[in-house]
Amino acid sequence: MTPSSPAPLDPEQRRWLHETLQQRRLELQHAQQAHLGGGSRAEHAREVLLQDGDDATQRDAERELDLALTDREVVALADVDAALRRLETGRAGQCEACGEPIAWPRLRLQPTATHCIDCASGLERGRPRPATL
Repeated sequence: MTPSSPAPLDPEQRRWLHETLQQRRLELQHAQQAHLGGGSRAEHAREVLLQDGDDATQRDAERELDLALTDREVVALADVDAALRRLETGRAGQCEACGEPIAWPRLRLQPTATHCIDCASGLERGRPRPATL
């Protein structure tokens, strides 16, 4: 760790992070249950695919949007679970790329962050931009 690097998480920060992640996990689970109507993801996908309607194009677009939302919920929940595992193993707040601590202000804004600002910026610079009209 370099002299300018942020310090590792203190016990209060770890407690806050744990509580915040647990709360976010509950929120995501409730949202997912409400979205899926109490069924499994596979049951929901089958139900959406079997929906009938007059406008096939509109129905297809709505189905794609619904399935994308379901995927997003699954990914968000997996990110929270991974952050909780990092917290349990003592790796929370440590950049996965360089091993340096992730700054506390960044973790407060994004508790599931896996990279420090420098590494996240580098990853984003290397990522192609989405097409625009």
